[in-house]
Amino acid sequence: MTTFGLRRWWFVCAILAALIVAASFFFDGAVQSWIAQHQTRSGTTLMRAVSRWGDWPTHVIIGVAGAAIAYARRRREWVVIFAAMVVACAVAGLTNRTIKMSAGRSRPAVKVDAGWNGPSLRSDYHAFPSGHTASSMAFFAVLCGARRKIGFALLPIPLLIAASRLYLNAHYLSDVAFGAMLGVLCAILVWATIQRRYGYHSPRENGPLRVPPEDA
Repeated sequence: MTTFGLRRWWFVCAILAALIVAASFFFDGAVQSWIAQHQTRSGTTLMRAVSRWGDWPTHVIIGVAGAAIAYARRRREWVVIFAAMVVACAVAGLTNRTIKMSAGRSRPAVKVDAGWNGPSLRSDYHAFPSGHTASSMAFFAVLCGARRKIGFALLPIPLLIAASRLYLNAHYLSDVAFGAMLGVLCAILVWATIQRRYGYHSPRENGPLRVPPEDA
């Protein structure tokens, strides 16, 4: 595929993602009502455990541990990949925090001042977008770009984390949808930077990630 064709493909994907996020706002109420009717005590316990895996410190610990193991085994390409995953997670987290503190959207459980309330430091007004979803999606989306088979095999993890945030009444559908899009965008930006730095042009290649020697 030519550079122009690739850019056009990404542009179309970006437009479709934006339309999906926009459409999700119309289903916020319906999704919340359906979840409320099907919540169970055991389901809540399970989803709370799943949600904890979406905390950014968890991703950082996994990424740093993975990079350390890869370095010890002299798998420098995986050191780069794990580092990129952590950076993408951090970028998504910081961007998400800035947006949610500025938007001030109340969480579904908040009955007073429902809606958009502007800049706020209170957690009850940090619904949009979902930080757990953004961070976890950024983390695993980098892996999808670097090692496609492994990345897509693990993609259900961030999707399950996103579902847990809905189930626990912490976010609306649109919060999760925008968080997912934000995470993927941050992953693309970080991995594109890695590609330019190390000259790794295609995740379809079977060869290792080309990393400059240490004395370069």
